[in-house]
Amino acid sequence: MAKVYTIASGKGGTGKTTTTINLGTSLAQMGHRTTVLDADLGMANLGLLLGLEEEPVTLHEVLSGDQRIKNAVYEGPEGLQVVPAGLTLEGFQKADPEKLQDALSYIIDNTEYLLIDAPAGLSKDSVIPLAVADEVLLVVNPELSSMADGLKTRVMTDKVGSDVGGIVLTRAGSAGDDLDVSRVEDLLEAEVLVSVPEDAEVRRSASYKKPVVLHSPNSPASQAYKKLAHKLTDEEFVEEAPAQEGEDDGFVNKMAKAIFG
Repeated sequence: MAKVYTIASGKGGTGKTTTTINLGTSLAQMGHRTTVLDADLGMANLGLLLGLEEEPVTLHEVLSGDQRIKNAVYEGPEGLQVVPAGLTLEGFQKADPEKLQDALSYIIDNTEYLLIDAPAGLSKDSVIPLAVADEVLLVVNPELSSMADGLKTRVMTDKVGSDVGGIVLTRAGSAGDDLDVSRVEDLLEAEVLVSVPEDAEVRRSASYKKPVVLHSPNSPASQAYKKLAHKLTDEEFVEEAPAQEGEDDGFVNKMAKAIFG
């Protein structure tokens, strides 16, 4: 039986999908059978960030009744199992979110950890992923608007009978931070499990459609996601030495090669 975490936020752009991908990849690296599922049916990005945007069967086809869930599971990095949502408007219109819980039964029986990338906001599509979770991880930025939206998600989580397992504080240390960790914990009444620092390597890894924990494993953000994975599994985390300045600094050359051959 899988442990189900729903990765949620009150607003878009907090790093929810990035957290899902990198936490999932970190768990897979540690030897845990892990599946990530994109439940954001309208604004699906998880498959896109992993290079799975051309796959013919997605969660859209499953929720429309045209396919079985096992046909929408693809192998990602480090053996991570990935269930992407589709990118077409037609697929979104045909998908029935009410069928999500039934679709999850197959995955839960065939994985150790299931991470659900939930839609932002408080629509019907977002409530179902909250309700099926063993624990909800709130992804927020250290600013008041993100806290306000995160608090609404916290309240909705309580209403559907699920528990908030903790907070992932992303973009920590960025310019214009309004709040520190203790204030975030006070506002959302939950523990900050990890602070993920602002890190340019996250954007760089996205351009390669590769998790930052693989693209730049010693970067500050990578270390934070790995630390979170170890915390959730109660395993000891040994922080790796940061890369020296100039080490693995060939981003421009790599990008030019990718573009121009």
